[in-house]
Amino acid sequence: MAERPKINLGMSALDDLFKDEKELAEGKLAKIYDIPLDQIDDFPEHPFKVKMNEDMDQLVDSIKERGLITPITLRVKDDGRYEIVSGHRRRKACEIAGMTTIKADVLEGMNRDEAVILMVESNFQRSVILPSEKAFSYKMRLEAMNRQGQKGTSCPVGTRSNQQLAEEVGDSARQVARYIRLTFLIPELLNLVDEGKMGMRPAVELSYLKPEEQKILDKALYVNDCTPSHDQAIRLRKASESGELNQTVIELIVNEEKPNQREKIHIRLDRVKDLIPKDVNPEKAGDYIVAALEHYKKHLQMQKKKNVR
Repeated sequence: MAERPKINLGMSALDDLFKDEKELAEGKLAKIYDIPLDQIDDFPEHPFKVKMNEDMDQLVDSIKERGLITPITLRVKDDGRYEIVSGHRRRKACEIAGMTTIKADVLEGMNRDEAVILMVESNFQRSVILPSEKAFSYKMRLEAMNRQGQKGTSCPVGTRSNQQLAEEVGDSARQVARYIRLTFLIPELLNLVDEGKMGMRPAVELSYLKPEEQKILDKALYVNDCTPSHDQAIRLRKASESGELNQTVIELIVNEEKPNQREKIHIRLDRVKDLIPKDVNPEKAGDYIVAALEHYKKHLQMQKKKNVR
């Protein structure tokens, strides 16, 4: 195992008193260690996604050619293993590149709450952050900050509010609260927000629905190929809070035509499911139906030409 960095107790050694400024500055630089990949664990409930896309391919190629330029940041766990604070994507790229070790800045003496705050801060340097990533990172960070206050390690209880978090992350307190509400959505509905298919305001309203109600809603949205407007989401929430929300009410609200909605043909799935091959992905069912109609149209045109002759 790589040599562990020594714990810094914040005390100046006798030799430090005789060092010049350059020597002292060099002494404060982080020491980088080669850590075996099989000794590194993911950060629990890490909210930022590691995507296997073109950017990942480019990172892997870069690592194969030049090695890892920016070391990852790890903390030492109580069991002696390491936990990623920053660098999940770089660690994955190194694995794909066939490396067995990775360069890392190892932090000792850092507790879980301190690690949460640093993890969120470091990942917020990325250019693109999904709504779901913001939602769970804001929630994790706020909880960590509040626990620090309760332990007396950072600030008095209650002073770490949404407002203070908002000032640190650059969003308004209201927007922070909205993002945190998204964590109450089931994954299927939260994906619609990440994909840009559903806006923030209706998503926040739907977050107040019970999980079982959200599941019924998700099926209705899929069958009807639509997403609710803000007004529809408000009515769904009110029906839920009054105990009147059920599958019938959900379908009635979802099937309403929005003012700016183009005309659509609604076909119940049970009417066509026996006509669609089982090996066709359900998400591609619409494409299959369109292709079948185009084929049928050509067939009719050919029949018409034969009749003319």
